[in-house]
Amino acid sequence: METIGSPLLWGGFLAFVALMLALDLGVFHKKAHAVGFKEAAIWSAVWVSLSLLFNAGLAWKFGSTRGMEFLTGYLLEKSLSIDNVFVFIVIFSTLKIPGPSQHRVLFWGILAALVLRAVMIFAGAALLTRFHWLIYVFGAFLIFTGVQLYRQWRSGADEGSKLIKLAYKYVPSTPHLHGEHFFTIENGRRLATPLFMALVLVELSDVVFALDSIPAIFAVTTDPFIVFTSNIFAILGLRSLYFLLSGMVDKFHYLKPSLAGVLLFVGTKMALADVVKLPSWVSLLVIAGLLGAGVAASLRWAPRPAPHHPA
Repeated sequence: METIGSPLLWGGFLAFVALMLALDLGVFHKKAHAVGFKEAAIWSAVWVSLSLLFNAGLAWKFGSTRGMEFLTGYLLEKSLSIDNVFVFIVIFSTLKIPGPSQHRVLFWGILAALVLRAVMIFAGAALLTRFHWLIYVFGAFLIFTGVQLYRQWRSGADEGSKLIKLAYKYVPSTPHLHGEHFFTIENGRRLATPLFMALVLVELSDVVFALDSIPAIFAVTTDPFIVFTSNIFAILGLRSLYFLLSGMVDKFHYLKPSLAGVLLFVGTKMALADVVKLPSWVSLLVIAGLLGAGVAASLRWAPRPAPHHPA
């Protein structure tokens, strides 16, 4: 199947992204403030609605198969980005980043992530076009990652803490915040503030998760335009998703094993791509079913907090 991204389509989409980012930072979030649940819910609804409108436009212009590929890819990327939320919570709480500064860190972090994702997507597409056998490598890597994610959930290991230790090991920094500044001078030395450390860690976490999510979406479609646009829509809504879930993420105890199941499924699909051909709607149902099962199990069998015994 031919790719659908004409230069006009690419240019129009990039212009749309630039416009939305300019409106976000220059109009709606011009002043730093703590994003509340209501505001996060509204912005999450806006990003999801825009994604679905774009999906409808693709289906109308290029057919239902392309529309289904985008929807499946978007759901996949959106679900895997939830794991970023877990890490963001650890980063901001450990570094004691105040609410008004979290939005600024996530804005610049996600802006850089857009560029990094674009590079990784085009590199991945080029490699798969030239070296078809890499599809089996990607599949095996996703299966391995799914198993590791499940083990991490079982053991209670914390990916965010590992990233924090790594960053502090190599970046000269101070534990003291200096307003909205990323750097400061202390005792004649230029040091990174916790705000910059948080930005670095947000970027590192996105690179780590992109190593999972980008190969995963190539199991759904190899069209660079659909891979790119579904990724970008998921990333654009990531900040709102963070502020929406940050206060209640502990309630979704079984979400990580369901994400592990998603990775195992798409990894197996990719590894068997030349043997078994699954329609996009089957992939969509499986991914949605695994996520729904994780949410339902979390709501039904949420771990009870340990009882508090007064001294």
